[in-house]
Amino acid sequence: MNLGELVSALSDFASPSLAESWDNVGLLVEPSPPHVVNTLFLTNDLTEEVMEEAVQKKAELILSYHPPIFTPLQRVTCGSWKERLVVRALEHRIGIYSPHTAYDAVPHGVNSWLAKGLGACTSVPLHPSTAPCYPTEGPHRVEFCADSTELETLLSKIKDIQDISSITTLPARVEGEEQTRVSLNCSQKALLEVVALLCKNSSLYHKTEILLLQKPLLPHTGMGRLCTLSEPVSLLTMIERIKSHLKLPHIRLAVGKGKTLESPVKKVALCAGSGSSVLKGVKADLYLTGEMSHHAVLDAVADGISVILCEHSNTERGFLSELRDTLAIHLQNKINIIVSEKDRDPLQVA
Repeated sequence: MNLGELVSALSDFASPSLAESWDNVGLLVEPSPPHVVNTLFLTNDLTEEVMEEAVQKKAELILSYHPPIFTPLQRVTCGSWKERLVVRALEHRIGIYSPHTAYDAVPHGVNSWLAKGLGACTSVPLHPSTAPCYPTEGPHRVEFCADSTELETLLSKIKDIQDISSITTLPARVEGEEQTRVSLNCSQKALLEVVALLCKNSSLYHKTEILLLQKPLLPHTGMGRLCTLSEPVSLLTMIERIKSHLKLPHIRLAVGKGKTLESPVKKVALCAGSGSSVLKGVKADLYLTGEMSHHAVLDAVADGISVILCEHSNTERGFLSELRDTLAIHLQNKINIIVSEKDRDPLQVA
C-alpha cells in the first residue's frame, strides 16, 4: 500500500483535526517516495528498544500512539534518544505516524475502549469535540432591517465583499413600517467591512445584531468519558473489573471522603493517560485515569470521589490489540498489522 494512500486512510479513520491544539499528530517522519507499506507496526511508545523491534520485523510504517517528536528538534544527530529514533527510521526507510489525542476523541478510540472495562454502561464525552470548520463561510452572523429605498443598494455592496455567505432576506414589520430583514454569515475580515458599510447609516447600524456562531458539536466525540453504569456496583467490584480489563495485578487507589470499598459506584469519569485537567470538577463516584497530580487527587478525595490510577500508558496500551483488528477491516486487509511485543510502561511495581 502506498504511504500516501495509507496516511489518507488513517486520517479517515481518525481525523488529525480532532487532536488537541497543543498536540503533534499525523505523519512525523516520511521516507522519500516512492514508499510502499507492507507492514504497519503499532506501539504505544516508540522507544529505542521498540524501534529495533520494528527494524527486525521489517516494518515500513510505525504507528506510535504517543508522538516521539513533540518539542521541535534543533538537529538530527545521535546525541539524544529521540534524535536517534529519527536517524534509525530514515536509515531503514521507516515512516512514523502518530494519532495521539485524535484517538482519544473518536467514538471508536482509546477512551471508549477503556470504558468497556467498567461493565454495561452508557457514556458521553466530558469535553465534546467540535467540527473542524463552520458549516457556512465564517464565525459571524449579521442581521439588520432595511427599507425598500436602501435595500437594493446595500445588498449590491454587501455582495461585493468577499467571504460572505448565506445571505437571506425576509419581510419584517419594524415600528409599524414594512421592511426587509437581512441575514448573512461572514468571516472576521468580512465582518469589519460589513460594519464599516452599515455605520454610514447610524439608524440602520444601531439596530444591527452581530452574533458569534459556534462550530457544531460532533456526536459521541471528544475528550474523556462520563460513564453511567446500568447497575451500581461496589468500589471493590469496580477495582477488580478494571484490573481484569487492563491485565494489571495492582492499581493505585484513593478512597473518597466518607466512602469505603463497599460504597456504590454508579458514575465513572475516565480519561486515558493523564486525567487531571480533563477530569477536574466533574461530578462522579469514581475517577479512572493513568496519572493525576497529587493535589488533583486530594481535591477529588475531599469531594467524596474515589480515584483509581493505573500508570499513564497502562490505560492506553491495551487498545492496540483492538486497533489492530479494527484497522485491518478499515484497510481491507491490504497490509500486515502487528503490535509491538517490547512496548511497556516504564514504571513497574517492585
